[in-house]
Amino acid sequence: MDWLEQILLFLVALVANAFSAFAGGGAGLLQFPALIFLGLPFGVALATHKVATVALGIGATLRHLRERTLERRMTVFILAAGLPGVVAGAAFILDVPDRPAQTALGLLTMGLGIYSFSNRRLGLEHTPIHRTRRGYVLGGLGLFVIGLLNGSLSSGTGLFCTLWLVRWFGLDYKRAVAHTLVLVGMFWNGAGAVTLGMLGEIKWSWVPVLLAGSFAGGYLGAHWAIIKGSRWIKRGFEIVTVLVGLKLIV
Repeated sequence: MDWLEQILLFLVALVANAFSAFAGGGAGLLQFPALIFLGLPFGVALATHKVATVALGIGATLRHLRERTLERRMTVFILAAGLPGVVAGAAFILDVPDRPAQTALGLLTMGLGIYSFSNRRLGLEHTPIHRTRRGYVLGGLGLFVIGLLNGSLSSGTGLFCTLWLVRWFGLDYKRAVAHTLVLVGMFWNGAGAVTLGMLGEIKWSWVPVLLAGSFAGGYLGAHWAIIKGSRWIKRGFEIVTVLVGLKLIV
């Protein structure tokens, strides 16, 4: 890459990950297709994107840890339920045509935004629910399925995790986004990157500039989310889900 392409890639990563850190997902809206546009095959672009989004999780983690918005039990639970799905999805996607799956995922993602918009009070207050054995089993199954999508199709699946934590476990958007960015951004995407790197290929020469943009964007977006609170995050979530859905379909 020449220096102009590197600057473009840094700006794309910065903007994409800042919006993702604010809304609770959606970095693939800009970053993933940008890698394909600049010449990477689908599988290589997906693996490279996964590596870069780990920096999003690190940047967001550094900001959210200062606010102490993470619940220890929920953190361990999300990791245990989602990581197996991520690894399975990453191994599975390399042998599957992506077009029909992307269209279906796009429709589902748009549905998330419409559902959130139609429920005006959803995610504005922290009201823990389903913290029973049955609640955790069903919640864990939901996280496993989201992990499958995260490992395979990447774009927008952090948004699924955010809404699932809000709807099923009763977190407000501020807490849900914090858990999504730290656990999905850093650990789920890290597991997906390792799996895809072992089974496929990563464009390592592009990684440094992507890591720099993702880290800066993650920290900046998390800072905005903490300052603005759940109401602004809810609106950002609804806008990003519709845009990600349209991108996947079109």
